[in-house]
Amino acid sequence: MSGCSCGHHHHHHHHHDDAPQQGRELALAQPLVALSGHLTCQDPAQMFLVLDLLPQHVALSRAEPGNLRFDLTQAEDPMRWRLDELFADEAAFAAHHDRTRASRWGTESTGLGRDFTRRAVMPHLRPEEPRDHDRIAALLRQSFGGEAEAALVAELRRDGDLALSMVAEAGGCILGHLALSPLQAEGPALALAPVAVHPALQGRGLGTAMIRAVLAELPDFTVVVLGEPAFYTGIGFAPADLQSPYAGPYLMQFGPALPKGSAIAHAPAFAGL
Repeated sequence: MSGCSCGHHHHHHHHHDDAPQQGRELALAQPLVALSGHLTCQDPAQMFLVLDLLPQHVALSRAEPGNLRFDLTQAEDPMRWRLDELFADEAAFAAHHDRTRASRWGTESTGLGRDFTRRAVMPHLRPEEPRDHDRIAALLRQSFGGEAEAALVAELRRDGDLALSMVAEAGGCILGHLALSPLQAEGPALALAPVAVHPALQGRGLGTAMIRAVLAELPDFTVVVLGEPAFYTGIGFAPADLQSPYAGPYLMQFGPALPKGSAIAHAPAFAGL
């Protein structure tokens, strides 16, 4: 039953929930809830019961709106199962507990040995790695409900135009992503797009925290974005009066202001949008 709601099949020796987090912590107002540990069967009859109950239990758990990861993997000892779960917050974990208690799994698996550790965790921001590419694409499809943004990032990467690609990760699951690409302009400049957050965490401040962390590392660059003014002005972006196919109220800039009326040009991959 490996695989998680972020769309990736995990290699468990790399992605256990108790693995050390890499990168910079992004503090959210409410932490995520991670559960990891083992289920132990007392005899073969219990093992076959688990095999019978698990498909429905895993499917229902992953379908919960606040579930970010739900993996149960049979260990080398077939009587033992590794468990890794991640929930958006305490309320999501409580909702899972309440649903499970009344389910077939909850009523029929009470005899199993359970040894779990529960932790509050925060996402960490780090550069993408090659193993992340498929998981980033899955997050982009899930966040935007289509293929365009995933195709854009893949093309920027293929063209060598992915100047910076950062992921927010917690509990072995990629929960956020942002990309920066070169921008032709009268000064050092980068284009910010896309910015993606897992649907279960949207509105929680993760996107803002990712953007602020990256902007802090780029004091000499103008960062240009095409986005919702109410959101980006709250981060410190200002309207940009620039020559661009994207000129208008949604075109904004942060950092050293580019000359008023000067021209900018995005990487070629953006022409496909």
